[in-house]
Amino acid sequence: MTRRTFLRLVAAATAGAACGTPQVASPHVASPRAAGGGWRGVLTGVNWFGFETSVFAPHGLWARGWQDMLDQIAHAGFNSIRLPFCNQLFDPQSTPTAIDYNRNPDLEGIGGLQLMDRVIEGAAARGLAVLLDRHRPTADAQSELWYTDRVSEQRWIDDWVLLARRYRSQPAVIGADLHNEPHGPATWGDGNPQTDWRLAAERAGNAILAANPAWLIVVQGVERYAGDAYWWGGNLAGAATAPVRLSRPEQLVYSAHDYGPEVYPQPWFTAPDFPHNLEDVWRRHWAYLPRVLVGEFGGRSVGSDPEGVWQRSLLQFLKANRIGYAYWSWNPDSGDTGGLLKDDWQTLDQAKLDLLAAYQAPKLEGVHAG
Repeated sequence: MTRRTFLRLVAAATAGAACGTPQVASPHVASPRAAGGGWRGVLTGVNWFGFETSVFAPHGLWARGWQDMLDQIAHAGFNSIRLPFCNQLFDPQSTPTAIDYNRNPDLEGIGGLQLMDRVIEGAAARGLAVLLDRHRPTADAQSELWYTDRVSEQRWIDDWVLLARRYRSQPAVIGADLHNEPHGPATWGDGNPQTDWRLAAERAGNAILAANPAWLIVVQGVERYAGDAYWWGGNLAGAATAPVRLSRPEQLVYSAHDYGPEVYPQPWFTAPDFPHNLEDVWRRHWAYLPRVLVGEFGGRSVGSDPEGVWQRSLLQFLKANRIGYAYWSWNPDSGDTGGLLKDDWQTLDQAKLDLLAAYQAPKLEGVHAG
């Protein structure tokens, strides 16, 4: 089921709920920076997915070599990759598949975690930062909460600590996006240990920082807060009064996901003042925060239709406020949005690349081959 199909099942009443405005001291928006880590800069990158799927490998390796893919990402002007994965990747029986070994002879016979090592080493050699994203607990599907009946909270934390230790000496890996798109029953700040995502993020984040104090801890929002429904993982209004508390608060970065009307026809897309209403929508939900990253946004159109107008408006807003992003997606096989690559896995969508080229930051200082 695609994101669009699922969201269309959400009740219209919740999708159109009235929005509450967070009360904060300052609306200033800044780009995330690792105050205690070894790098500085603004992330302007792409999502290259596949490790979270049943092939346990980045998609597209059936069509071309992995190093050629990384070369193209770097040459296209991006400085970072958000790399989704699932916890099932680390199980011994989770063997990478859908790889053409004639094009990728050096990947034959290695496991999922070793393949992740190769991709990260290749990214480092090209000056690309890597943000690891726990996208799913298993390859089957995303989960509403950070734990399921198959992957416990402790397994989730333990796997993050494993990665934090494994890549402690690899400066290209800059952080942990703790759980992708909390939604459904996920709450923020209500103290319920079964659903309060803010508390879970603190537990995992502090465990990670104990193992690797240089990493960024990236915390997404939820879907609903105080009766207001937004995008999965995009609603950070609760952080205004209930912020995430980490042992190293300078390592905290909030993250929102934002999409256009082709993913779901949110009411603000048909408001009389669209697209001038968008900045207020973004500031109420996530852009009021001083350290925020848009971990996903993307769409098929960059033209004059509502989808294209939304996408161009968001990119302009991010640029004006120096907010980092990871574009969804590099892959062409995203059912909702398409990708920067066309279906041949070789050719770039020049219209999308031209849009993003208007806001691409330099390579991050301190990211280099480990």
